[in-house]
Amino acid sequence: MEKKRIVFLTGTRADFGKLKSLIEISSNSEEFDVHIFATGMHMQSQYGYTVDEIVKCGYKNIEMYVNWTSEESMDKTLAKTIEGFSDYVKRIKPDLIVIHGDRVETLAGAIVGSLNNKLVAHIEGGEVSGTIDELLRHSTSKLSHIHFVSSESAKKRLIQMGELSSSIYVIGSPDIDIMVSNKLPSIEEVKNRYDITFEEYAILLFHSVTTENGRMPKNVEQVVDAVLESELNYVVIYPNNDLGSECILNQYKRFENNPRFRVFPSIRFEYFLVLLKMSKLLVGNSSAGIREAPYYGVPVVNIGTRQNNRTSLKEIHNCGYSTTDILDGITKFYNLHPKKVELFGQGNSNNLFLETLKSESLWNVNPQKQFNDIEVAN
Repeated sequence: MEKKRIVFLTGTRADFGKLKSLIEISSNSEEFDVHIFATGMHMQSQYGYTVDEIVKCGYKNIEMYVNWTSEESMDKTLAKTIEGFSDYVKRIKPDLIVIHGDRVETLAGAIVGSLNNKLVAHIEGGEVSGTIDELLRHSTSKLSHIHFVSSESAKKRLIQMGELSSSIYVIGSPDIDIMVSNKLPSIEEVKNRYDITFEEYAILLFHSVTTENGRMPKNVEQVVDAVLESELNYVVIYPNNDLGSECILNQYKRFENNPRFRVFPSIRFEYFLVLLKMSKLLVGNSSAGIREAPYYGVPVVNIGTRQNNRTSLKEIHNCGYSTTDILDGITKFYNLHPKKVELFGQGNSNNLFLETLKSESLWNVNPQKQFNDIEVAN
């Protein structure tokens, strides 16, 4: 039987972390010919040129494509990604395109797939948040044919959007597969690799909010003020390369020559997980504060609107951008030791994903989508 050709599209260190266990299990199956299209932040030296981390995993078929224009031109980045991925898809002729989340690269993958009559599988659709990311995610879902979601609530939202229930598979969040792995490095290995000498530390992971771009310089200034005033040790990781990221990086220059801060463009996903697990607090507005941190029982100070509506847990301190509010959250939540919260799967997403790939029903999905009306009582 001829192998099914699958392309995984990845644009950031974060979505690669989500896709990695799915890539590995399908690569190890004799039924599939797996390819990777690496673009976006992976190809930028400013953010650690993380395509190297993909290469180090030993995958055979990796296409590298530079799509970056500038942080002010996310629409042009989208257009350039569509152009490059379209040429690639026409060349290798995949049977399935797998994409994740809510990035412009993700939307590009869905557009190219749907317009070229290729099946598109979207990982973690049906989520909600407080920014333009949600619009990108929902648009991507509408252009995708198959959905691998993290929860029943996400499935319900997709059904509300007119997606067929038969094309939605609840597999949990795939990064948990790696989170519970017994192959993670030790904290000593992580600290040695990144030259982190702190005994105790918090993590700062703050991204720009594109819909609040005019206010981002002031917002991030207050974030940096708060962490400086807290007098704690911090591992700081660069934001995504979205509109507004430069003003964050400019503020991070205030950490230079301060022994309480170690600043990194990127940290390998497995190593980041160990750092997170052993940290006393996560500060910022990353989805890691909604997913990974609660799973490890790490308290979170979630700043601003970027993760609005994602979840409501007592282990997460939601606050505004004022220095006082942020500092108050840091003081109250540092080293809190909340209970672990397991909402997004049991660490077997890869097996559920592979089981679905091997089912005949998935490959019989009609690329000509139909809107599924929901009956509403009069």
